[in-house]
Amino acid sequence: MQDFGVLHNDMTSNARKSLPALVLGTVQLGMPYGIANKNGQPNHEIAEEIVRTALEHGIDEFDTAPGYGESEAVLGEALRVLNAGGTAKLITKLDPNLDYLDARAITDAIQASCVRLGVKKLHGVLLHREELLGLWGKGLGRILKDLVSQGYVDYVGVSVYTPSIALRALELDGLTIIQLPTNILDRRFESAGVFELAKKKSATVYIRSAFLQGLLFIDSRQLPETMTFARPSLELVEEAAGIFELTRQEFAFGYLKLAFPQAKILFGAETLDQVETNCRAWQREYPPALVGYVREHFRDINERIVNPLVWPRPAQLSKRG
Repeated sequence: MQDFGVLHNDMTSNARKSLPALVLGTVQLGMPYGIANKNGQPNHEIAEEIVRTALEHGIDEFDTAPGYGESEAVLGEALRVLNAGGTAKLITKLDPNLDYLDARAITDAIQASCVRLGVKKLHGVLLHREELLGLWGKGLGRILKDLVSQGYVDYVGVSVYTPSIALRALELDGLTIIQLPTNILDRRFESAGVFELAKKKSATVYIRSAFLQGLLFIDSRQLPETMTFARPSLELVEEAAGIFELTRQEFAFGYLKLAFPQAKILFGAETLDQVETNCRAWQREYPPALVGYVREHFRDINERIVNPLVWPRPAQLSKRG
């Protein structure tokens, strides 16, 4: 395998177009994940190619977690082989089972992630469960702020599922990044004013579930029996994409790109082609009318559809949302 520096120098200027808004989510590199996942967890060689292709497209941020199976170790090995560990910005999440008021336990966990990832410090560390924010004022916030000042991590934040908790999180001293689900069907956080508050607080929003864990890619006529309740919404997506002459992937990406220009967008991949198609879709120019159309036609979507945590278990390939 070539050194990443050699690969980078060989690429054309068009291929090297930077995509700083995109973040590669690496849960798929560590475990089977997503309702539309047909390939399972990629082997280490494919995982390395996925990371290499992301880097070639100028994607330098990667999202991972100890709870994502082998994700941290696989990502770390790929970055080592590609000689990219010194430039990649890595965001991980703390194990929910830690003692969150024990500074030594948290420091040890972050150092263990750094070892697996092959880096000296982390770009970001997130609480993996929003309910842990209840400990912020009891000492957790101070512990995390100390880790920033000591040079272990650049930014700290939380991964949330609930708009009301997102709003409260953004008021916390020292919290500078927040990860949340948003897509053309799930506009709860947008409606609640989370993006506006994040901008006011100078916090960076990382949008996950851009494709609703792959549900947006499934043909409405081929839904699993346990997921047929989502058919009307998927038919709405298919109709809208057709009106704008876009694929469903482009329609979903186009909205996020236009509506939230200051946000970071996570996407996952278990194949090389998925990285390429996502990067091409992001680089497209989209009509501004797309935003108004989504906001007018995609309203009041039932939470049963937009929240994977309440999906019937047989429909899920992963236990994590």
